[in-house]
Amino acid sequence: MTAIKHALQRDIFTPNDERLLSIVNVCKAGKKKKNCFLCATVTTERPVQVKVVKVKKSDKGDFYKRQIAWALRDLAVVDAKDAIKENPEFDLHFEKIYKWVASSTAEKNAFISCIWKLNQRYLRKKIDFVNVSSQLLEESVPSGENQSVTGGDEEAVDEYQELNAREEQDIEIMMEGCEYAISNAEAFAEKLSRELQVLDGANIQSIMASEKQVNILMKLLDEALKEVDQIELKLSSYEEMLQSVKEQMDQISESNHLIHLSNTNNVKLLSEIEFLVNHMDLAKGHIKALQEGDLASSRGIEACTNAADALLQCMNVALRPGHDMLLAVKQQQQRFSDLRELFARRLASHLNNVFVQQGHDQSSTLAQHSVELTLPNHHPFHRDLLRYAKLMEWLKSTDYGKYEGLTKNYMDYLSRLYEREIKDFFEVAKIKMTGTTKESKKFGLHGSSGKLTGSTSSLNKLSVQSSGNRRSQSSSLLDMGNMSASDLDVADRTKFDKIFEQVLSELEPLCLAEQDFISKFFKLQQHQSIPGTMAEAEDVDGGTLSRQHNCGTPLPVSSEKDMIRQMMIKIFRCIEPELNNLIALGDKIDSFNSLYMLVKMSHHVWTAQNVDPASFLSTTLGNVLVTVKRNFDKCISNQIRQMEEVKISKKSKVGILPFVAEFEEFAGLAESIFKNAERRGDLDKAYTKLIRGVFVNVEKVANESQKTPRDVVMMENFHHIFATLSRLKISCLEAEKKDAKQKYTDHLQSYVIYSLGQPLEKLNHFFEGVEARVAQGIREEEVSYQLAFNKQELRKVIKEYPGKEVKKGLDNLYKKVDKHLCEEENLLQVVWHSMQDEFIRQYKHFEGLIARCYPGSGVTMEFTIQDILDYCSSIAQSH
Repeated sequence: MTAIKHALQRDIFTPNDERLLSIVNVCKAGKKKKNCFLCATVTTERPVQVKVVKVKKSDKGDFYKRQIAWALRDLAVVDAKDAIKENPEFDLHFEKIYKWVASSTAEKNAFISCIWKLNQRYLRKKIDFVNVSSQLLEESVPSGENQSVTGGDEEAVDEYQELNAREEQDIEIMMEGCEYAISNAEAFAEKLSRELQVLDGANIQSIMASEKQVNILMKLLDEALKEVDQIELKLSSYEEMLQSVKEQMDQISESNHLIHLSNTNNVKLLSEIEFLVNHMDLAKGHIKALQEGDLASSRGIEACTNAADALLQCMNVALRPGHDMLLAVKQQQQRFSDLRELFARRLASHLNNVFVQQGHDQSSTLAQHSVELTLPNHHPFHRDLLRYAKLMEWLKSTDYGKYEGLTKNYMDYLSRLYEREIKDFFEVAKIKMTGTTKESKKFGLHGSSGKLTGSTSSLNKLSVQSSGNRRSQSSSLLDMGNMSASDLDVADRTKFDKIFEQVLSELEPLCLAEQDFISKFFKLQQHQSIPGTMAEAEDVDGGTLSRQHNCGTPLPVSSEKDMIRQMMIKIFRCIEPELNNLIALGDKIDSFNSLYMLVKMSHHVWTAQNVDPASFLSTTLGNVLVTVKRNFDKCISNQIRQMEEVKISKKSKVGILPFVAEFEEFAGLAESIFKNAERRGDLDKAYTKLIRGVFVNVEKVANESQKTPRDVVMMENFHHIFATLSRLKISCLEAEKKDAKQKYTDHLQSYVIYSLGQPLEKLNHFFEGVEARVAQGIREEEVSYQLAFNKQELRKVIKEYPGKEVKKGLDNLYKKVDKHLCEEENLLQVVWHSMQDEFIRQYKHFEGLIARCYPGSGVTMEFTIQDILDYCSSIAQSH
């Protein structure tokens, strides 16, 4: 602190002609600790000004800055907070109250002492000091003496002291009595010194003269001491008398304390007894309800519910320390435990009977649903059981063992009931799928006589019955046998779609209703986040959950939602196998059904995931969707494989290849099925695979074709593909559509050029020779001098192709083209028009060569462009 004081004096106060007298390290009370210094200062110039200055250390460097200063005359009150105990807090009342906390009590006391002394010397005791120790104020000195102003600081404030008015008046009188007081100050001072010595002598004589009086005073003091001794003796006797009174008062006080303590204990004991009576007393009505209450009626259930809640409150009361050691409390707790055990047994037994009765009652309704594609409604059963929901919650919190037993029994009874209902439901669905279609005859299924008796065995039965008279129906729509997709009635496909949709629509509310009931009845939370998503389900084989059910290994329960899923899995363990068998049957009936099933199943999975992505329904449908997707991918793969296995006839023209026509049928049906579907991406991928296979195998067949030219096969089939893609407007196949158009155009042009080289063969050869000579460097006008290409040779070749011969050649060409092209694509006129244009182009080319290489010869073709147009038109009309 000394170093800080010197630093402040040097850096802040010396430049301002001030002197630092006291310093205290403080911070504001009740705020974040930010230290600063309060300094008491006086000016070195006259008149003296006394200030209290607040100094703060700069945040940016190791130096101090003057923040605020108050004049000491503005200080009204100094409040030290506590005059007895040490307390570092104090208040300074200027224009407002400033509350400070000193770093130590010693610094605070030193600062207040300095303020008090400055007040005594310069302000004539103007400042009020509150809660300040009297010992601290006694350290002050009179203002006339030259002593230290601050406690512990040896430096004097100032030796100069102003004269008061009386002293000034006395000095003026003395100076008026001496004529040379102003003109000769030394003489005046010597005079005053002489007079002072005279006064000192007079004082000494006066003191010596007062010795007699001192002796008298001493005698009086001795007498006073004797009187004091007598008073002390009387006080001692009084004290002995009061001592006995004190002992009696102590006894009375102790007695009163014991009485007060006894009363206090009685009050506390009464409070404890009232607490136990109020919280551990069960009404007789509640006891009777727990022992004999009717669990079948609504009124009885309500009474039992209230009694169970009251019993639970009594058992869960928070006993105070020591209560559990009381015999009455132990007996009451044992009674509560017996009541809880008795009622838990009654409740579990009654609910088990309800579960069993539900299985019997519901079985009686199965007959009426056996011919309808609907599932029995369990809502009345759920409604009746939900009356026991609060009692189940009570049982869960009081006897978890019986709660688990009820849960297991419910799953056992309901799983058998649902298994019968669901299997019968799927049998009806299978009969409706196969009983009215053309396929039912091949399967040997006619109404109820062909009823499938088992999910897996029924499929085996179908395979055995159909193996002798047809190929497996798992073949794709490109099957070249008698069972192609085009043979199936569209109405049958629509019917299958409706049946499959109805199956899913019946299963979905059944599962959701049961899951909601389980959550409410068994008091299980449905909205806890748990690990596991549909993505995980699709990564594994579709039969994962089925295998888990069969092996009986319970899933680890990490939350109440896991328990709901376990219960749903056990209750509906037959749904996934039955759905997979139904899907396999639909795929056997018609592989087109995989498209319907993919769209419908995807929609229901999407809907279930929006409700709860980790629910039993969402997971199960997701697993089945994996199977449907595999069937769909298998269907596409079979189509591509059969494209590669297609064989064409060597004796007949090719025409539109079967897999090209079937791709058109597939795409048209798929577009109608997948309109606004969620799984459009799967169809686009299938399109890409199929169109690649179509392109590759069209070219392969064209290369292998012997009867039909390669260009014709390529032209016709790619024209058909282009037309199909243009009509269906499949966005993902835009690039393939452009490619098909380009291939069609290129092969049309190639076929036209190849075919036109034959009718005017000699003329073509002649002009090819002319162009070869020109290419070798012979000038065009000099070609006629070549022996093989003179004018006579040109006329000779031209005479071989008169108009009649040209028309005959074109007619033969038309007939040949007609033999090459198929009727269903109707490209004959397009090809013929292209040949006409190409023939005219060649004609113009020949005329140009004659004009350039044989100028002035007068040699011309024996037919004109108009003749060509007439020939082509006449030939086209005649056929």
